[in-house]
Amino acid sequence: MNRDKWRQIRAEIEQDIMDGVLPAGAKLPTEPELVAVYDAGRHSVRRAITDLAKDGLLSVEQGRGTFVQPRPVLEYSIGTRTRLRPNLAPQGVDVSSENLGVEHVQAGGSIAADLGLETGAPVIASGRMTLADGIPISFGTLYHDASRFAEFPERRAVLGSVSAVYKSYGIDDYLRGSTQLNARPARASEAQRLRQHPDMPVIVIRAVDTLLDGTPIACSRVIWSAARVKFNVPNKED
Repeated sequence: MNRDKWRQIRAEIEQDIMDGVLPAGAKLPTEPELVAVYDAGRHSVRRAITDLAKDGLLSVEQGRGTFVQPRPVLEYSIGTRTRLRPNLAPQGVDVSSENLGVEHVQAGGSIAADLGLETGAPVIASGRMTLADGIPISFGTLYHDASRFAEFPERRAVLGSVSAVYKSYGIDDYLRGSTQLNARPARASEAQRLRQHPDMPVIVIRAVDTLLDGTPIACSRVIWSAARVKFNVPNKED
């Protein structure tokens, strides 16, 4: 018996939801029908449905059936002024974040290059998870020059947003200097952290934020759930 059969069923139903095969409000087949479709036992089908319901993708209504929740894939626009909450909040989701810890480390080659520092220079690495309606959509690390932004984590804990922290340093505006995206299979630890099936891909974003004159002030490495967020690059400057 394949003990992971329920994961396969869950992944296929979630992909159908994301692809629009099962649109918002659609009623899923009955349990016996799903057992036949996926050639699986009732336990596997029930576990898959329960797990999808926990993530808010399905609604199980006693006496009526199981329905797809109206949860569109979130759209994240990448422009010169890319900001997290202004991107997602207008789409009707509650955006929140969790602190994953702060480390003082030496900048490796790529981090040093992005920040315009010497390799081995001290940097602050701030880890964070982003959630939409309580469901993880991304996690990653934001890097700052430790000599310039020594109190960045402490100020963020008090002020809340990155923009507010920059203002406390006298930086009223900043730009997205560069963004690199690539898709790849999720590692086991990434899938677990994002609470998604291991077979679903992730999108890796490497970004650099700069002052208006192009001086780098931060860089980041963020893992996004490809099943929950799609990216939009506007033709015109925002």
